[in-house]
Amino acid sequence: MPDHRIHEHPILPPAGEATVPFSWQGQAMLARPGETIASALFASGVRTFGHHHKDGAPQGIFCANGQCAQCAVVADDLPVKSCMVVVRPGMRVQPLDGLPVLPGIDGQVRTHPIETVDVECLVIGGGPAGLTAAIELGTAGVRTLVVDDKHRLGGKLVLQTHKFFGSIEACHAGTRGIDIATRLEAEVRQFENVRVWLNSTVLAVFSDRRVGVLRDNRQYVIARPDMLLVTAGAREKSLVFPGNTLPGVYGAGAFQTLVNRDLVRPTERLFVVGGGNVGLIAGYHALQAGIGVVGLCEALPECGGYKVHKDKLVRMGVPVYTSHTILRAEGRHEVEAVTIAAIDRTWRPIPGTEKRFACDTVLVAVGLDPVDEFLHKAREFGLPAMAAGDSEEIAEASAAMFTGRIRGLEIARALGRDVGEVPPEWHRTAEVLKSRPGMTITEDIPDTRTGVFPVFHCTQEIPCNPCTSVCSNHAIRIAGDDVMGLPEFVGDACDGCEKCVAICPGLAVTLVDFRKDPRQPTVVIPYEFSAKRIKKGDTVTVLDSEGTVLGNAEVTRVRAPKDADRALLVRVTAPAEIAPRIAGIRVQDPWQAERAEGYEQPIGDDEIVCRCERVTAKELRALIRGGIRDMNHLKAITRCGMGACGGKTCPNLIKRIFREEGVAPGEVTDLTRRPLFMEVPLGAFAGAASGETPTADVPPRHATDATEGGM
Repeated sequence: MPDHRIHEHPILPPAGEATVPFSWQGQAMLARPGETIASALFASGVRTFGHHHKDGAPQGIFCANGQCAQCAVVADDLPVKSCMVVVRPGMRVQPLDGLPVLPGIDGQVRTHPIETVDVECLVIGGGPAGLTAAIELGTAGVRTLVVDDKHRLGGKLVLQTHKFFGSIEACHAGTRGIDIATRLEAEVRQFENVRVWLNSTVLAVFSDRRVGVLRDNRQYVIARPDMLLVTAGAREKSLVFPGNTLPGVYGAGAFQTLVNRDLVRPTERLFVVGGGNVGLIAGYHALQAGIGVVGLCEALPECGGYKVHKDKLVRMGVPVYTSHTILRAEGRHEVEAVTIAAIDRTWRPIPGTEKRFACDTVLVAVGLDPVDEFLHKAREFGLPAMAAGDSEEIAEASAAMFTGRIRGLEIARALGRDVGEVPPEWHRTAEVLKSRPGMTITEDIPDTRTGVFPVFHCTQEIPCNPCTSVCSNHAIRIAGDDVMGLPEFVGDACDGCEKCVAICPGLAVTLVDFRKDPRQPTVVIPYEFSAKRIKKGDTVTVLDSEGTVLGNAEVTRVRAPKDADRALLVRVTAPAEIAPRIAGIRVQDPWQAERAEGYEQPIGDDEIVCRCERVTAKELRALIRGGIRDMNHLKAITRCGMGACGGKTCPNLIKRIFREEGVAPGEVTDLTRRPLFMEVPLGAFAGAASGETPTADVPPRHATDATEGGM
């Protein structure tokens, strides 16, 4: 049986042993303890989980976050989302081919009374914003319940192996996201007045201002909060192109979940669509896991993510194609190749510019939508509610942590706690951390040929300053004394300690030392890959910040100081002419594109718009041309937006078709959002606990003490 687990990673510990037996289509397999069905199947080389009932199209994962149902399988005779359900010993898993057939019921179903829990503040989501808010609420003595649908707290922090930007004081800059998650969880757990429910899903906010929760994925509970804080994060946007539903086409977040959370190697060669921070970081994480990244395309003339993230990729051998779009993903049953092309100013592909890459995975990273349906329903029904993090505004996790702190303090004050006003500087810091990248300047390479000094290869204004905090000689400052400014070396007080190289989140600082040999100086370069890939005496290819090859250099030292936090600092010797320009070491040879067949305008009518119900653009266009302007009308006829994802993926794509048909947005009636926002077994509402047969009726319990019920 193939083994697609990651047994060596420069940042993460190796995957543990797979010891939990289960079966897939009758074939014996093993999962790691606590592993989801989806990850266990990927680890064994299975990427197709079933076939759609409408046209037999193969289905695989898409979001790996419980927001859709592309990964549905049948486990022990029940249809489940494989990305959310943990493998149990002896579990029988089958592909979901067509519509599921529910099992029969032997005897009478016994039910539990529904529990009602009173809390002052219910926090939906235990990610960076939810955790920092819970810390403020806990400090203020507010009875708080944090509900999260994953098996541990941290949200997307648990997928982020890179170091954070921002400042050390405001958001743990220079610390890896996975470690920030651990720190914040430990702080939350110390408060007796803060309760945490994991593996639990908030289903809906009802008109009586109660909130339905499926606790432990089996027991339905009603929460009655005085206030609601929505920190549920974001969901990834979809993209329409031929082959967009093939197994192997999925979101960057799903990829990071498999690689960085579950230590599964889901691909050998991948292509990334989208040059925002999510796509750029996912490509870097792939390289760290030993996965080949054949390329990245971005429709805009420049990548929208931080330039330091893009620079890391290009100088490691990943080609980045700006002003390019994906034409199609190719393959009969799974992805086998991807074709891209350059686009003109009207966003149309330019014939003759097609490039084809052999790959087995296409990551779609074209933006995020806030998970804010709970917020809107709460406000509609008069339940006091606030939002923080991506549920309020899409930004970096560093900003989410700070907006969480602000909302936590605001809620504590609204609930009558004597906590004072939110400090004005908190709001200023939050706005800075949410800032888009600023001005990009030409890289300033020092022409000094004496002494030792840092070289800053970051040329774009972003909120980041940890290099100034660690310099013991105070020889680094931010231009303009603003966290958004660019760092600069002042004076000649560098002692070569290498701390600035070690802490830089963008791997954008090197240290050049001319003291021993002015003709062959040494350069210290950050390196976040396996120590087995590089050693003293090796000859490596060195590149500048734009990925241009400068030449070869000999490695004279490799070390892993504690302040580098699992990264390596590699020292090389190089000619004086190129030493200050060296920004990185190539880790893979550039992939070469094949010549693609000539581009023909694709027949967009055949493309899938609603993934769940397999509704094509042709079906929707015909109805729109017939005069329909109400998306609910389209839903009633075609079932678009009626699938298992609950209309989380296709509405924006349907609105795009309206625009293409010349219908102004103001003429279109949006979909009506109704409970439930997430799927739930109907038996749960009657108190029938999944997988359990009650032996006696239990009287209802009304928990009013926030410490009651297993704090």
